[in-house]
Amino acid sequence: MSIRPFALLSLLLLLGACSKVTEANYAKLTAGMDKAEVQTLLGAPSECSGALGISSCTWGDAKTSISVQFAADKVLLFSGQGLK
Repeated sequence: MSIRPFALLSLLLLLGACSKVTEANYAKLTAGMDKAEVQTLLGAPSECSGALGISSCTWGDAKTSISVQFAADKVLLFSGQGLK
């Protein structure tokens, strides 16, 4: 058995475990940031909803999450839960 497939699988699992939903990234959020900047920082959101130019997106899961409210694709408010 070659060690190469095992090493590749280990690397993929390690990368998958590296969440961008952290206290350090939360500290980088500021009111007025573009939605694209937030997505660069946190990755693709877990869910988004909205209407009439206002949207709310969440990154993470039930235990650890960052929620951001946007108005015209600019950060209006943000909050975090269970961040480490």
